[in-house]
Amino acid sequence: MKHVLSFLKPYKIPITVAYALTLIELMVELLLPFFLGKMINDGVANQDMNNIIIWGSIMIAMAFVAFVAGIINTFYAAHTGLGFAYDMRRELFRKIQDFSFANLNRFPTSGLVTRFSNDVRQLQNTIFMALRIMAKAPLIAIGGVIMSFIVSPRLALIFLVTVPLLIGFILWVLKIATRLFDRVQRNVDNVNQTMQENLAGMRLIKAFLRRDHEENRFRDANESLANIMRKTFRFIEASMPILLFIMNMSLIFIIWYGNTLSIAGETNTGDVVAIVNYAMRVAMAISMFTFIIMGFSRAKASAERLEEVLRVKTDLIDTNDAHDKTTVKNGKIAFDNVSFAYPMMPGDALQSISFTVQPGEKLAVMGATGSGKTSLFQLIPRLYDARDGAILIDDEPIQQYKLENLRQGIGYVPQNPLLFTGTVTDNIAWGKENASQDDIVQAAKDAQIHDTIMDLPNGYNTKIGQKGVNLSGGQKQRISIARALIRRPKILMLDDSTSALDLATEAKLLEAIHQYNCTTLIITQKIATAMRTDQILLLDYGRTLAMGTHDVLLEDSSLYREIVASQFGEESTYADQTL
Repeated sequence: MKHVLSFLKPYKIPITVAYALTLIELMVELLLPFFLGKMINDGVANQDMNNIIIWGSIMIAMAFVAFVAGIINTFYAAHTGLGFAYDMRRELFRKIQDFSFANLNRFPTSGLVTRFSNDVRQLQNTIFMALRIMAKAPLIAIGGVIMSFIVSPRLALIFLVTVPLLIGFILWVLKIATRLFDRVQRNVDNVNQTMQENLAGMRLIKAFLRRDHEENRFRDANESLANIMRKTFRFIEASMPILLFIMNMSLIFIIWYGNTLSIAGETNTGDVVAIVNYAMRVAMAISMFTFIIMGFSRAKASAERLEEVLRVKTDLIDTNDAHDKTTVKNGKIAFDNVSFAYPMMPGDALQSISFTVQPGEKLAVMGATGSGKTSLFQLIPRLYDARDGAILIDDEPIQQYKLENLRQGIGYVPQNPLLFTGTVTDNIAWGKENASQDDIVQAAKDAQIHDTIMDLPNGYNTKIGQKGVNLSGGQKQRISIARALIRRPKILMLDDSTSALDLATEAKLLEAIHQYNCTTLIITQKIATAMRTDQILLLDYGRTLAMGTHDVLLEDSSLYREIVASQFGEESTYADQTL
């Protein structure tokens, strides 16, 4: 929690002002019963109207001062809470942008979304409460007890029993409530995750008639959240009657004992009234502890969840050997005995991979599902780091490149194309800062999507729905390829990004890519696509099974011959086809 609270450092002055104004309110709260007692003793008891007017005027003036202080305090409390939330979200976003894929695997998307929204908002509200109520309530309770002893020590003795008892009870409630609210937040994550998955897969759900199944999933998650929230709030709310019972018993004792002393002439009526007022203020302050405990418990649980993200050590950073002058110039790629395993996963995804791709060459990567094709791609821009071996670009180890410089020279189209909400122009230009309209159109033409865009209602200004929901799979793939081409990369990586394209369109795309003079790596399952590349790398269970041209692999690899036969029939039949 210490790390989270450090975000309050820039707001020291507003916090100081807010607490100073709280002290003014507190002083008025504690002095009003004292002056009320004085007015009763000096004015009402003696029927002295002059004293009543004097003490009454003082009390009205003090109440007005407290009113003004409260309004200004609210402003500074809100300013601090909002500023803290803004800074926290900004830091969380910056931190997550630095995460490697391994870091991101630690947190589900729904959990991060909940932290950004629910947890930060909870802390924002708690900070506001801390500057308005949380500090004031305990100080009123403590100050009320102290002022009671000043007015009448004998009547105030009851507080020596009740206050320690209440403090112990409150600390116990706080300990249990923190654990319960941590479980609440985790169940909120589950509800968010279920909802996100449902919305993302709505078309599939309808196609497979899985509405009832999804409703049951959501009901289970929602009921779990409702049950833990019900249990938590019942526990919190049950504490309030106990607190009030103890304080009301104290109040009854004060009235009874004060009446006894007053009849005996050992105290004044004004003192009894003052003590009763202090007891009522202490009781009201104690009653606030239910809300304070609830707010602080939720804030503590939220703070721990935020710290969990903020304290993650980013495992992919620029090395000490990296320097700004190293940039991708030619696009030569070499793997030297590279092995890789995903964190927390058994077995190696890649084992002793070695190959070289010369600048400007095209390499097709083929293999069965799970053979390590995408894993190989992810090592080149250092989305993960290899466990063993070396990866070189332009004969330099990739650790010599600053991450920004390395990735600036790479155009990467992932297996599942992701488009952002916005226009077609926005999505293509996303690949290059300050891209001109001519650059956007040229990239679209080379990606074989220009004509399709022009047929859209508003052309390049057509709005794309979330994740490209209003586009076909092939259209999304080609816009994603255009986004990569606009960078004019030295290395272009297409992770099965042409799977939804017909052979004619794909042939035109590969021909256009040839004009970019970049090293191209293509993951594909199509023999027709692999034949248009300079070399083919065949992977099997994370190992290099074979590498060479189409003709070489037909001679040397039985697996490759099987793939060819499965797509085109016998080799003799295929040999007669022209592409």
